[in-house]
Amino acid sequence: MKNRMYVVGIGPGTKEDMTLRATRALADSDVIVGYTTYIDLIRGDYGDKEYIATPMTSEVQRCRLAVEAAASGKKVALISSGDAGVYGMAGILHEVAASYDDLEIAVIPGVTAACSGAALLGAPLIHDFCLISLSDLLTPWGQIAKRLEAAAQADFVITLYNPGSKKRKDYLARACAIIGKYRSGETPAGIVRNIGREGETALLSTLQALAGADVDMFTTVFIGNSRTQVINGRMVTPRGYRL
Repeated sequence: MKNRMYVVGIGPGTKEDMTLRATRALADSDVIVGYTTYIDLIRGDYGDKEYIATPMTSEVQRCRLAVEAAASGKKVALISSGDAGVYGMAGILHEVAASYDDLEIAVIPGVTAACSGAALLGAPLIHDFCLISLSDLLTPWGQIAKRLEAAAQADFVITLYNPGSKKRKDYLARACAIIGKYRSGETPAGIVRNIGREGETALLSTLQALAGADVDMFTTVFIGNSRTQVINGRMVTPRGYRL
């Protein structure tokens, strides 16, 4: 019989935004493994569990610890913010566990920041859109720039994850410069920070103003396409219905 473990997307941060499948998987687990900040978000609701917390940039070690615990016969949940399959832990877990033939991995989806952030702004993702991370920790900036260029040319609504950090203060401005070659500076944009957590904010902006915005790893940025508009203070991308 195979040992079973979960990789769980816990959503943006609040219990109300977590799926029923996610809460059941965590309740069913003996051990919960995750990034320290995310462990702190859910510890109060699952206090009787064994917790294994690791710092940022320790993803491989985190997966190995989770796999080892599961291989020992414990029920393990590896948690990931948002959706585990969108810039989350599901991919690296499958890679780390590739040689464990007796381990079955169940991926439990969650609400990613693109969806939860869009809901706070209005309805910016009603037509075709793409997600691009500005973090160059695992992807070279040159590749990121090519993707930004292609997305802007194709008139996608663009959602940016990881738009800035202490070491990447100008990356959002660089992204806006690329996108600005194909879009008006007045294109509606949105900045959402700390989704589902203390200090949550959602602000409307424009592509031109966005370049100077103060952003961090807990910020998600939305840049509209040529048809995106602001309706009654909400960012909306029309689907194309005739009214």
